[in-house]
Amino acid sequence: MLGHTVKRHESVAQVLQLAPNNKTAKSNTGNEAQMVHPTMKTLRLFAGLLVATVWGELALANSDYVGTEVCAGCHEQPFADWQGSHHDLAMQAVTEKTVLGDFDNATFTYAGTTSTFYRKDGAFWVRTDNAAGELEEFRVAWVFGVYPLQQYLLPIGHGKLQALTIAWDARSQAEGGQRWYHLYPDDGIKAGDPLHWTGPYQNWNTRCAECHSTNVEKHYNPSERSFATTWDADNVGCEGCHGPGAQHVALAKENTLANTPHSGFKMSLAAKGQWAWAENASIAHRTNPLTDNIQIDNCARCHARRSTLGDYHYGADLLDTHRLSLIEEPLYWPDGQIRDEVYVYGSFIQSKMHQAGVVCTNCHNPHSNTPIAQGNGLCAQCHMPATYDVPQHHRHSAGSAGAQCVECHMPSQLYMGVDSRRDHSMRIPRPDLSLMTGSPNACTQCHTDQTDSWALDTLRDWGVKFDSPRRHPAMALRSAHRQDIRSRPSLKAIIDDTSATPLLRASALVQYGNLAPPDLSQTAGMLLASKNTLLRSSAVRASAPLPPTQRYLMLRTLINDPVQGVRMAVAEQLAATPLQELRPQDAPPLLALFKEYEGVLNEHADMPSSQLQLANYWLARGNASSAEAALKEALQINAQLDPARVNLADVLRAQGRDDEARALLKQGIAMSFAPGALHHSLGLLEFREGNNTAAITELAKAAELEVGGSRHRYVYAIALHDTGQPDQAFALLEQLNQEQPGNPEVLSALISYAGEVGNATKQGRYQGQLQGVLQSAGVR
Repeated sequence: MLGHTVKRHESVAQVLQLAPNNKTAKSNTGNEAQMVHPTMKTLRLFAGLLVATVWGELALANSDYVGTEVCAGCHEQPFADWQGSHHDLAMQAVTEKTVLGDFDNATFTYAGTTSTFYRKDGAFWVRTDNAAGELEEFRVAWVFGVYPLQQYLLPIGHGKLQALTIAWDARSQAEGGQRWYHLYPDDGIKAGDPLHWTGPYQNWNTRCAECHSTNVEKHYNPSERSFATTWDADNVGCEGCHGPGAQHVALAKENTLANTPHSGFKMSLAAKGQWAWAENASIAHRTNPLTDNIQIDNCARCHARRSTLGDYHYGADLLDTHRLSLIEEPLYWPDGQIRDEVYVYGSFIQSKMHQAGVVCTNCHNPHSNTPIAQGNGLCAQCHMPATYDVPQHHRHSAGSAGAQCVECHMPSQLYMGVDSRRDHSMRIPRPDLSLMTGSPNACTQCHTDQTDSWALDTLRDWGVKFDSPRRHPAMALRSAHRQDIRSRPSLKAIIDDTSATPLLRASALVQYGNLAPPDLSQTAGMLLASKNTLLRSSAVRASAPLPPTQRYLMLRTLINDPVQGVRMAVAEQLAATPLQELRPQDAPPLLALFKEYEGVLNEHADMPSSQLQLANYWLARGNASSAEAALKEALQINAQLDPARVNLADVLRAQGRDDEARALLKQGIAMSFAPGALHHSLGLLEFREGNNTAAITELAKAAELEVGGSRHRYVYAIALHDTGQPDQAFALLEQLNQEQPGNPEVLSALISYAGEVGNATKQGRYQGQLQGVLQSAGVR
């Protein structure tokens, strides 16, 4: 299945995390032709299946890959476990057996279009709306996923495979399944929308292939906007996780496996370790500490919210080939619980289990993908049942749903309409945090007829006590997200806490940088030498508010960092470095880094977010023409990418092309689902040209549409004041200060405006508030 459903509210930064690295293959003839893929032929015939595609011939991506059928000869039990698993069935050829959906002339109506699923000429077909909104026949090329839903990949030309957003609910009828349904049931998505099945965010080549097949290479041709993707196995076979097996097979034939590190693979995935109970202990511990994250990083390649930088390197640090999402809204709740589709890695590395040395295979059979024990028996491997699997601990009747460990400590969230996934941070329910931040808790997720206050009172009645929620990291992250500078000391405490998880510290560090504290260079600088890659790369990102020359002096030692993810972050922060001020010997390494950065992003030129990144990079380097080209390409791919439109309007305006900028923004407003930023940009343009009435109108619309932030309302208030409406400006600023306190800009404006009208009482009140805010933020 398509592993992620893009949301309307996603920012570019979040969309960026959805860009896997894949390579696609355009048919040589452009016509449909059945072909048996060479590396899968033996295995599929062995399994009783005929492999056929509607593509031209797909060459081997890498001859070092030998195919799962070769592995099966010696590794019988892992192969038996793997067969029928979600990895095995991640992507399959189209056969009577593999297609689960109803193709007996079944129909489904959505957004005014009735799609028909039928059979013709021995194949499976869908008649649905194409990219122009017209009904067209599409032959199903591949089935995608198996349970709880199955999607279908349809070819639309130029080597593109697209995941149809009408999916088959593979659950039983008793569970509400065995039906066609739409992944966006309430959005009414039509042709031309980037979320339409023909759009960029449903493209298999970029969005899905890396994690549903083995050794995928995208091969995007930007000049033709076409793909020529290749792979070695259509599903996730043995080598999808272990890496190419040619050397291993050769060593096995020579009977020399025992004499070779990792048996000829790049790394070993064995990390379960030995666990034991100390005397009188209720929780087991590893007898030897976990020394690396190779296994879980290997899983994280697909089981994490991340973007892809380049070709995957087996055994390498995850950040050498991927960029990991941090704890930020709306991906996570402020306390770190899953919110959007972040999969499980980001939540798991927050957990006490991971800190204790637990790895994926301590709980999951890596070949069948199933838990290695049932029910509470899974947790009982390390948690003494006599202490934890009793009503005195879980406070529910023995054998009831509430007595299951996962119901309290791993509550689930529903994604893609039918797919329930559990939060792997394995935390204690905190209804007190729910009351303060809006984050969910397991109590009321189960007792849906009750309130968070009821849950908190019940826990208190049981004698459960929590530290003050105000000292919880969730409060600092929530306040920082709202630009409250009073969160600085709390963020700094998280950053300095070496017992906190690296993901939490890295998230706090980036938020700290966003608030531009006076000690930013020292705080970020201390972590630039960290052995933890996530902390190191986040320290680089946090340096963004510093002047370019200061950033260069801080980051120049990381230009040749061994991890590509760190180098890419360094390139972004050093793009604005004035090269003419560097010593002659300093420029070449930096230029080489820039070349690498451009190469990485150009590999993903099919992604509008990559084009946006490139544009920002070129703007920082002073190359407006390249930035303009990248932004136009981003909008060509996704006309509704509002940040690209805003940035392009700024580029045009800087060149005196105001009429073009105005037309661009108005065009975007007409098609955007959340045009607040576009109205804001247009208002500023009109204001600069002296069109005050038009400016106020646009800024008012931006302020009205603003959700969560404060910038648009603040600017609107300033514009009201400057156009002779001081009372309305003051009232808006007071409301903003009440809703989102801790913003020095808002308080400074209130102080100034109160002074203008001689209101000493309010001026003194807000001066006191500002002083308190600055003191709380550590500003002297």
